[in-house]
Amino acid sequence: MSVVQQLLLRALVARFWNDNYRAPITRWGTSLHDRFMLPTFVKMDFDDVLHDLAGAGFNFDPLWFAPHFEFRFPRVGDFCIDAIKVTLRNALEPWHVMGEESTSGGTARYVDSSLERLEVHVTGLNPSRYTVTVNGQPLPLQPTGTSGEYVASVRYKAWNPPSSLHPSIGVHAPLTFDVLDTWMKRSIGGAQYHVAHPGGRNYDTLPVNAYEAESRRLARFFRFGHSPGPMAIPSANVELAASPEFPWTLDLRRTR
Repeated sequence: MSVVQQLLLRALVARFWNDNYRAPITRWGTSLHDRFMLPTFVKMDFDDVLHDLAGAGFNFDPLWFAPHFEFRFPRVGDFCIDAIKVTLRNALEPWHVMGEESTSGGTARYVDSSLERLEVHVTGLNPSRYTVTVNGQPLPLQPTGTSGEYVASVRYKAWNPPSSLHPSIGVHAPLTFDVLDTWMKRSIGGAQYHVAHPGGRNYDTLPVNAYEAESRRLARFFRFGHSPGPMAIPSANVELAASPEFPWTLDLRRTR
């Protein structure tokens, strides 16, 4: 992994040594904390870089960077219902630095690590009939440019540390994902994701390698546990969850 990173940096330096980058700069605004937090669009952006390098004579196989992608955006789990496939991956989430607090050893500035973000990638979806909900709230699924493929993210409070923003908002875990049939007003299937071990187990040591870390993530994901019976989506919560500044993100803190 390190060798291909060094090769990429050398290629970028050689690419811009004689041919400067003169394209206009784009002001992305809140998109940097919205769509560009998601693995799908990070990969699309990176593929554009590789395509530009290939045009300059530096050919990189995208498969060389597949381990980097899997390491940074590990797959949480997936499930398939009636040709609708839903894949969950960890996404990026910036954490805020809190103000100074007095401690026994002086002062400290804690980081609010209570928030996490998941990408929900859906293929084979008929948007006129089906949608995906998280804890009863519909995801703002956006098309990726491929027919039947949609992406959204869910931002949630994973745990409640002593120092964090919004201390009165409780933990949203476990997350219950449902594929909602809007015609029949019921869930046709789904899954559950637990932030911590569902049995209350506390690991005493760090995972020894990536395989053990993956097994711990898979132990917290279940392809059952969706909402039974008829489902109704409160229109008031839908308006609160939707945000014009972050159209790709469902922030569960806004639904309380």
